[in-house]
Amino acid sequence: CYFDMGNAIRTYKYNVLTFIPLNLYEQFKRAANLYFLALLILQLIPDITTLPWYTTLIPLVVVLGVTAIKDLIDDLVRLLRKADLLLLSSTNPNSLCYVETAELDGCLLVCFIALIECEEPNNRLDKFTGTMLWNTERYPLELDNMLLRGCKVRNTEECHGLVIFAGNDTKIMKNGGKTRFKRTKIDELMNYMVYTIFALLLVVSAGLAIGHSYWYDDIGGKSWYLYDGLDQQASYRGFLSFWGYIIVLNTMVPISLYVSVEVIRLGQSKFINWDLQMYFPEKDTPAKARTTTLNEQLGQIQYIFSDKTGTLTQNIMQFKKCTIAGHNYGTEPVDWSWNRLADKKFSFMDHLLVARVRSKKDKEATEFFKLLSLCHTVMAEYKDDDLVYQAASPDEGALVTAARNFGYVFLSRTQDTITIREMEQENTYEMLALLDFNSDRKRMSIILKFPDGRIRLYCKGADTVIYERLSPNSRHKESTQTALDKFANETLRTLCLCYKDISQDEFDAWSRRHREAQVSLVDRETALDRVYEQIEKNLMLIGATAIEDKLQDGVPETIAKLAKADIKIWVLTGDKKETAENIGFSCSLLTDDMDIHYGEDTCFTITSKTLCYINEIVHTPTPCVICCRVTPKQKANVVSLVKKYKKAVTLSIGDGANDVNMIKTADIGVGISGQEGMQAVMSSDYAFAQFRYLQRLLLVHGRWSYIRMCKFLRFFFFKNFAFTLVHFWYSFFNGYSAQVNMFITLYNLCYSSLPVLLVGLLDQDVNDRLSLKFPKLYLPGQQGLLFNYKNFFISLFHGIFVSLIIFFIPYGAFLQTMGQDGEAPSDYQSFAVVMSSTLIFTVNLQISLETSYWTFVNCFAVLGSIAIYFGIMFDIHSAGIHVILPSIFTFTGAASNALRQPYLWLTIILTVGITLLPVICIQFLHKTIWPSVGDKVRLLASHHQPVKMLTKKPSAFQRGGRSRRSAYAFSHSRGYADLISTGRSIRHRPTGRAGYQGSIREVPHREAENI
Repeated sequence: CYFDMGNAIRTYKYNVLTFIPLNLYEQFKRAANLYFLALLILQLIPDITTLPWYTTLIPLVVVLGVTAIKDLIDDLVRLLRKADLLLLSSTNPNSLCYVETAELDGCLLVCFIALIECEEPNNRLDKFTGTMLWNTERYPLELDNMLLRGCKVRNTEECHGLVIFAGNDTKIMKNGGKTRFKRTKIDELMNYMVYTIFALLLVVSAGLAIGHSYWYDDIGGKSWYLYDGLDQQASYRGFLSFWGYIIVLNTMVPISLYVSVEVIRLGQSKFINWDLQMYFPEKDTPAKARTTTLNEQLGQIQYIFSDKTGTLTQNIMQFKKCTIAGHNYGTEPVDWSWNRLADKKFSFMDHLLVARVRSKKDKEATEFFKLLSLCHTVMAEYKDDDLVYQAASPDEGALVTAARNFGYVFLSRTQDTITIREMEQENTYEMLALLDFNSDRKRMSIILKFPDGRIRLYCKGADTVIYERLSPNSRHKESTQTALDKFANETLRTLCLCYKDISQDEFDAWSRRHREAQVSLVDRETALDRVYEQIEKNLMLIGATAIEDKLQDGVPETIAKLAKADIKIWVLTGDKKETAENIGFSCSLLTDDMDIHYGEDTCFTITSKTLCYINEIVHTPTPCVICCRVTPKQKANVVSLVKKYKKAVTLSIGDGANDVNMIKTADIGVGISGQEGMQAVMSSDYAFAQFRYLQRLLLVHGRWSYIRMCKFLRFFFFKNFAFTLVHFWYSFFNGYSAQVNMFITLYNLCYSSLPVLLVGLLDQDVNDRLSLKFPKLYLPGQQGLLFNYKNFFISLFHGIFVSLIIFFIPYGAFLQTMGQDGEAPSDYQSFAVVMSSTLIFTVNLQISLETSYWTFVNCFAVLGSIAIYFGIMFDIHSAGIHVILPSIFTFTGAASNALRQPYLWLTIILTVGITLLPVICIQFLHKTIWPSVGDKVRLLASHHQPVKMLTKKPSAFQRGGRSRRSAYAFSHSRGYADLISTGRSIRHRPTGRAGYQGSIREVPHREAENI
């Protein structure tokens, strides 16, 4: 074996000494944190500082500390020392070890002690190649023989293993490259806008510094009353002034922006978690936002890529129909009271088949169910005297259960035998070889030696691969194909069954080649596939099975609503073409008025062989695409191509391990906790129990999150531009000198942050019911209409306009006004009080005009912010605080003196009115002349008029029903055939369905069409 380290390897990132420096190093890789650190350093330089150093230090420490705590918690879970083991023995009587994995699929394991030769450490989680020399015999070692780091051992008290890879050499660590950090479009756009603001900040600061230099040359240096005792050149003073203005004007991009965005995202994630309408009571499964950074991206989805089995369907398989030797069965319900080992939950509709099987005279029917009871990787165990099957996939469980009810009961298996009961007679078959299923082979085979010495190969798989390997002498090919097409049109999942008798000499020769391929250390899988091909040919067709997998509740309604929201839906399935097409009709993905093309326009049904033309298909404006017979790798490739060529926001949704790559590749990954474990959920960004909850996640939470974040960012930039640029205008009247002002410190912290933060958390233009009834409300998010460079510059120019009004109207009023004492109120303190009061009123009333959904909390935030401003202002201008800190608080009584003058209140009212009047007029024009879809919906809701969903009447002729389903009945996950001797079982929790309820109101047709 390959080792370059001991078992006790540190796989965590930090230790006591390195945590603080290493974590700070990682955090300061972010440009925003470096920017605020630079500001802090500037504030520590006495000659240029204009704000106290703690105004930047405190929020920066909070941001860094919260992130550091999160990183520390994540790192603590890595303290356990784990390794990849080769299982040698266990306490299980049959030397079996049951393994439960997260994203890995382990299997039942063989127990040996020997000399091991294996591959070097690598990141292939699905592959392990090695050999074992034991008793002069060389045996193959594969992934099925391994206990990989990250898996959990079940139903085994203890086991012994040989460490193959340890520490950073384990497969999961080798595979754990940098996970792609998912960023929203708004994040990327906001970064560019921050760069734009920083460039603007540099330009403005440089301009003011140059102005200060000229002013000092002409006026400041020649006026005795402005002399400060420092003999400095004008250029040097301008240089100091530049950095001073960098500090003062840094409020264009305050650190509170990033803190507020994270708070809003956290709150939006909690709302998703707390949504009872996305809670599935039958499995006690709530919705879960597994990330807090992508919520607004949910409101911009353009493409959805969905798995079918377990995602659109329930993944609860039932054996419904079959065809044997050209005869179709499955029409009338059957009484199973004659079979004491029958599964009480099993139902089948055909007495004729039962009679033929019980008579033992129909050879084909006998072979059909014998194959189902023998050709599988299911494990059997007894619980409370009941025989229970543990299957690798629901399909396998359904087929073995069907054989059981027809009298062919699988009882047990060992490493080299399988025992079944055939119509009350127990027989044991020797298992000579097991040719496992995988997503490329799409079939599995087993070679058995019968009690009478015969050797027979049983095979089951997809019709596309089975028919290529049938003997020319095989009968019933045409009739079986006809039955397969019929089953597919009924959306049933199909498998073909066949057999082949093998002579002892033929098997011995093949077995030698098989053993050579098994122990090959170079390209073992390809060698095994070649050997499998040699034996899996000239097969004799027996018949085919048809399994039903019902649609989940609410799937057609959900897909219809998402389609109306102009979201393009692609279904990626392993089913055959006919099945995929019919399931499309069942779930309303396809409609009768669509043109369906196999490789061309409008709606595509694509097979795995035509995926090579996907580049052309991506550029075609189709509302939906169905890809059939695709592998897990192809699913991820399809998502990558759409992201690359369409530049679209994508969402992938699935429930199984075969969907993990697709989920990770998409911009948003959604996992459904279904019958195939938690692999998809653990890899997802959002998770819930039923597909129908997707419409609420996108059309309600996603849309709200996008609208709230856009409104928050627009207003946040506006209020900071309006506030910061007042300093710019004032600089022309104060010798271009930067100012020290407590108001700068408290503006974003106390005076204006809470109302806009609550808009980002709580605002909604329409309620959740109307959001679902009018999917067209989703379109602005897809088109990015609510936050882009146009909106940014509107906020910028709005801020410039407001800052001009706030500065120059009080300035003009002060020039033309006389106080009660007969003197002009031209003092700096009164002017500052009027401007700051006007700004606070303007900003808080402006956010009030922007608020669409009012609550008590919003009212309290607006009124409270204004009250806090006046309370703090009177405190910092009071005599008491002046006595404590006379050097900082020098303007004693300024606020009370200024606000005692009625004309100053009139000036404040006039200025606020002028700043708000254009906003009110523009809002009025937009709602009356150029109303948006949201404005129209709100108008209808306010008039209490009934609303009708904008749907076409269904066609008189419907293709497919809601319960139709089909595909070849194999999961895409790798089977357990090679190591059935080391058998493994997968347990599933029981599940059920919850009823879907919805309400529809009527609205006049004309008004609905206007919407």
